[in-house]
Amino acid sequence: MIDHFGLQVADIAASAAFYDAVLGALGQRRVMDFQVAIGYGDDQHPDFWIGQWEDRVPNRPTHHAFAAKDRDAVLAFSEAAKALGMEVLHEPRIWPEYHEHYFAAFVRDPDGNNVEAVCHSPG
Repeated sequence: MIDHFGLQVADIAASAAFYDAVLGALGQRRVMDFQVAIGYGDDQHPDFWIGQWEDRVPNRPTHHAFAAKDRDAVLAFSEAAKALGMEVLHEPRIWPEYHEHYFAAFVRDPDGNNVEAVCHSPG
């Protein structure tokens, strides 16, 4: 249903460093870089964008989850965030309240957003 989505960020360089690391752990990379807007994906189609925040209204935190190919990728995502000193909201674990194989980790990005990596496969 969703073609792509984006977030406004206060510090494009800090956010780019964060998303380069955590999305890299999930097999994603920068596919477009306009300096004030950066697109991430796994080919030439960016699915996720960050852009320099220029609005005068406060930037409200969001929650977004990125698909991980396996549980090891969720662990790598969490470790990448920790290596950058980001706040860990929830360590990687199974969340049975969602479903029996829901394995996810949750961290904060530089703008305070709740960023998740999730794997829906067993084992």
